[in-house]
Amino acid sequence: MSASAVHSLWTTAADPISKIDAPKIEYGQLSPTLIVIGAAIIGILVEAFVPRRSRYYVQLFVSVVALCSAFAAVVALSADGYATTKAGIAAMGAIAVDGPALFLQGTILLAGLVGLFTFAERRLDPEMHGNRVDSFAAQAASVPGSDSEKAAVKAGFTTTEVFPLLLFAIAGMLIFPAANDLLTLFVALEVFSLPLYLLCALARRKRLLSQEAAVKYFLLGAFASAFTLFGIALLYGYAGSMSYATIARVVDGTVTTVNPALADTMGNDALLLVGAAMIIMGLLFKVGAVPFHMWTPDVYQGAPTPVTGFMAAATKVAAFGALLRILYVVLPGLRWDWRPVMWGVAVVTMLGGAIVAITQTDIKRLLAYSSIAHAGFILAGVIATTPDGVSSVLFYLAAYSFVTIGAFAVVTLVRDAGGEATHLSKWAGLGRRSPLVAAVFAVFLLAFAGIPLTSGFAGKFAVFKAAAEGGAAPLVVVGVISSAIAAFFYIRVIVLMFFSEPRPEGPTVAVPSPLTMTAIGVGVAVTLVLGVAPQYFLDLANQAGVFVR
Repeated sequence: MSASAVHSLWTTAADPISKIDAPKIEYGQLSPTLIVIGAAIIGILVEAFVPRRSRYYVQLFVSVVALCSAFAAVVALSADGYATTKAGIAAMGAIAVDGPALFLQGTILLAGLVGLFTFAERRLDPEMHGNRVDSFAAQAASVPGSDSEKAAVKAGFTTTEVFPLLLFAIAGMLIFPAANDLLTLFVALEVFSLPLYLLCALARRKRLLSQEAAVKYFLLGAFASAFTLFGIALLYGYAGSMSYATIARVVDGTVTTVNPALADTMGNDALLLVGAAMIIMGLLFKVGAVPFHMWTPDVYQGAPTPVTGFMAAATKVAAFGALLRILYVVLPGLRWDWRPVMWGVAVVTMLGGAIVAITQTDIKRLLAYSSIAHAGFILAGVIATTPDGVSSVLFYLAAYSFVTIGAFAVVTLVRDAGGEATHLSKWAGLGRRSPLVAAVFAVFLLAFAGIPLTSGFAGKFAVFKAAAEGGAAPLVVVGVISSAIAAFFYIRVIVLMFFSEPRPEGPTVAVPSPLTMTAIGVGVAVTLVLGVAPQYFLDLANQAGVFVR
C-alpha cells in the first residue's frame, strides 16, 4: 500500500473525533497546594546544585517561606468567601474548595510549619567532629554501623532531603481532605504516604529500630492502599463514575442514565457496600483506629521523634478530613449502614487505646496509644452526622495537632548517653531537675486528658455534645469512661515527674535552639488559648463546617 493511501486512511479515520478540550484549572483556588509542591521541587534542585554546607540553610528558608505563603493563600481564599458563599469545585471536578477543605488545609500548613522547626533542630545532640547534628541519619543509604556511615558522620554530612520530603507529604495532605473524586483521593494518599515511609527510616540513633518501623509502616500502608484502591474500583463499577457527587446521586437513586459499559453492574448494592467498606477501612488505617491500629505504636516508637510528632498531628487531620467528606458527601444515603459499624469502631478505639496505654513503659508508645484513643473520641463527632459534628471534629483536629507536636518536641529534649531517654523510669524526678520542661509537658498531658481550661477539654466537650445531640448518647458515656481511664496514665506520668526522687544517673535536659522553643511555645499557647477562650475558634469551625456538594 502506498504511503499516500495510508495517509488518506489515517486522515479520514481521524476526522470524526472531536478535538480534546484543554483542561480548565483554577490556579488561584489551588494556590496553597501548588506553592508547597513548587517549593518541594525547588528543594530537590537545591539538593542537586547547592554546595553541601549551604543546603541546610537554603532548604530551611525555602520550606518556611513556602509554608507561610501557602497559609497566607488559604487565609486569602477564606477572606474572599471561598469557605462560604463562593465554595465550589475546582480543577475540572477533582478538588473541592470549601470551608472544611480550607480549614483543614490551614491546620495542616500550621502543623507542618511547627513540625518543620523540630526537623531543623541541631543543638540537642553534642557536636560530632566539630559539626552540629540533627535527628536524622548522616547518610541514609549507608548500612547502620558500617564504615561508610562512620565516614559520613566524620565528614559532617546531614540528610537535608528531609525538607523536600516533608513538603511533598504536606502537599499530599492538602489535597487529601479536599479531593472530590476517588482517583484524586488515591493519588493524594500515595503522595503523602510515600515520603512518610522514607522519613520514618532516617533516625540518627537507633537506626535499626527506625528502619524496622519504616518497613512495618510501608507493608501495612501498602495493604491499606490496596484495600482503598479495590474499594474505589468497586464503587466505580457501582456508580459508573469516580466523582463524589455522581456516586452520591446514584446512591440516592436520583441518577437514571446508565453507563452502557457498566449496565450489568450499575446499582448493584453488593458493590456499593463492599466498595464503601474498603475505602473507609483504608482511611481508618491512616487515622489509627482499632482494629487497624497495629502499626501505630511500633512506628511512633521507631521513627525519629520530629517525624513522629508531625505524622501524629498532620496525618490525622488529613485522614479525618477525607473520612468526613466520604461519609457526608458521598455516602449520606448509606447512613443507616455505616453508622452502626462506626459506632463499634469508635467504642473499641476509645477503650482499646486507653486501656492498653496503661501498660506502656515507653513515653512514645504511651503517646501512640493515647493518639489511638483520641481517634476514637474524634470518631464520636464523625458519627453525629450533623453540621455540629463536622465543626466539632474540625476544632478537635486543630487543637489536638498542636498539643501533639508540642508533646513530641518535649520528648526530644530529655536525653541520656544513647540519645533520647524515652523509657518512663528515666523521667522520674524530672520536675526537680528541670521544672520548666516538666511543667510544659504536664500542660500537654493535661490537655490530652481533657482537663478544663485546656484545648483538650474544649475539643472533647464539642465532640461529645455533637454526638449526644446526634443521637449517640451511649457513645458519649463510653467516651467519658475512656477519658477517665486515660486520665489515669497521664496523671501517673505527672506524678512520676514531680513526686519521685531524681536518679543520680538520670537523663539530662538539652537546651534547644529557638526553633524547638518556638514549636513548644506555640503548642502551649494554642493549648491555653483554645482552652480558656475557645469561642472564636469554635465559631470559625462552625462557619467552615459546610461541605460543597
